Amino acid sequence: MGSHGQGLLLACCLLLAFACGPVLSRVPHDQREQQAWEGNEELPSPPDHAERAEQHERYSPSQGEGLPASQCLRCCDPGTSMYPATAVPQINITILKGEKGDRGDRGLQGKYGKTGSAGARGHTGPKGQKGSMGAPGERCKSHYAAFSVGRKKPMHSNHYYQTVIFDTEFVNLYGHFNMFTGKFYCYVPGIYFFSLNVHTWNQKETYLHVMKNEEEVVILFAQVGDRSIMQSQSLMLELQEQDQVWVRLYKGERENAIFSDELDTYIIFSGYLVKHASEP
Repeated sequence: MGSHGQGLLLACCLLLAFACGPVLSRVPHDQREQQAWEGNEELPSPPDHAERAEQHERYSPSQGEGLPASQCLRCCDPGTSMYPATAVPQINITILKGEKGDRGDRGLQGKYGKTGSAGARGHTGPKGQKGSMGAPGERCKSHYAAFSVGRKKPMHSNHYYQTVIFDTEFVNLYGHFNMFTGKFYCYVPGIYFFSLNVHTWNQKETYLHVMKNEEEVVILFAQVGDRSIMQSQSLMLELQEQDQVWVRLYKGERENAIFSDELDTYIIFSGYLVKHASEP
């Protein structure tokens, strides 16, 4: 080791002695006495009362004086600390705050809460102003339809179908039954009741159909007999607007006829509205 290393070692030793000297010199009073007693082979005799009083006055500090430099101090004793307190450095957090980050994604929607109870009914508001007059409504439609017609002339079959034409009008409400064509035209949709009454001809067959548009709905039939009788048929039909109901005489494969005369009316066809389509 060179001269430079020896000088450095000597400086370190001096610094260590300077730092540890005051601490090592603070040996407790009792410990020093114990060390002194251990150094002597014979222990001294205990002092009497007067000597103890003198020693007490000698080693006890007077009021207002500080503690001797050699007195032992405990860490739990009140008073000034042996070592000065070191101040804790304070860090300014504001200088450590970073820049504001980007806005995050929207989170999932939470669960719906429980339905609250209904609140109290509010007060009645003020009466509003009178509104303007509305547009005029449609013309009131008639919900009635009825007819009853008759025939005074007999009718015989031919090689083709024949529409029964009626010559007597009993009731024809609003003219819905056309006397020229022999057909009832529906202008009020709904459910209708119809009836047909004829007088058969003895020794001749009677064969007619009640027609809806061009469809055969029901038949009125009577076999050949020795005497003539009254024969009838009735039914109910649901009609839409512009539907037609009429009576057709079947074509003559066999002799087919209905009887009537100028004095009495034997053939009668009637119908009327039971329920309008708009009614519940």
